Amino acid sequence: MRWLVTGAGGMLGQDVVDTLRGRGADVVALDRAALDVTRPDAVEAAFAEHRPDLVVNCAAYTAVDDAETDEEQALCVNADGPRLLARTCAASGARLLHVSTDYVFSGTARTSPYPEDLPPAPRTAYGRTKLAGERAVLAELPLTSAVVRTAWLYGVHGRSFVRTMLDLQARRDTVDVVDDQRGQPTWSADVAARIADLGPRLGPALHGVFHATNSGEATWYDLAREVFGAIGADPARVRPTSSEAFPRPAPRPAYSVLAHGRWREAGLPPPRDWRAALHEALPLIRP
Repeated sequence: MRWLVTGAGGMLGQDVVDTLRGRGADVVALDRAALDVTRPDAVEAAFAEHRPDLVVNCAAYTAVDDAETDEEQALCVNADGPRLLARTCAASGARLLHVSTDYVFSGTARTSPYPEDLPPAPRTAYGRTKLAGERAVLAELPLTSAVVRTAWLYGVHGRSFVRTMLDLQARRDTVDVVDDQRGQPTWSADVAARIADLGPRLGPALHGVFHATNSGEATWYDLAREVFGAIGADPARVRPTSSEAFPRPAPRPAYSVLAHGRWREAGLPPPRDWRAALHEALPLIRP
């Protein structure tokens, strides 16, 4: 089976490629420069050249705040691109795993994890465009696609909240961190492993929406304190504050914890706790 990974230069894309190659898979890794998923001619050429059996779409417009004033471009990448990939997969017989986000939910008035089948209700341009991409993929490939939602990613590659905390603890006596947004800190390598596990199982008997985040829940403040403590810094140097202290163009979800019920159908255990993943990841991320 040949895998084709789009957006292979990003944090998650690199981890997906590394994970698959570590398992001995045949992988074609295409970053944005190698494949613009919004161009029909480029997608057609990539499929003709590489003939993938399974595509993992990690390509995305992820600038949450910029999307508020650039929704047309975000929609092009997050919805038109996935639709084009799905149609090309349908024509060639390939399967598709498409990465999405917790932002498809409202993030308000909820205190229990969002199940996979809960109707989405995005509040941001980014969330609307990602939901449009989900719907396009599931409509074009109803029996041979999966939408893999994730959130609060950090990893060895690229920028992340965890890397920022590691940097700030070395330069500041105290750090103010938001304590009124609750979610699931998630190591991108764990998401990559879930994608690698799900791919071979994907088909008429197993398809649809899956949530790939680490288990448990935390605020950004909780996560920052855990980072500080894990590297021997004093967690008391992290001070709680509210979202109002950091106003953004796009509202952040107050609660974006995702449920993991569908992994049982794939014969896989629930994802591990976020703290266990973080402590394994930090020695690889820390400069």
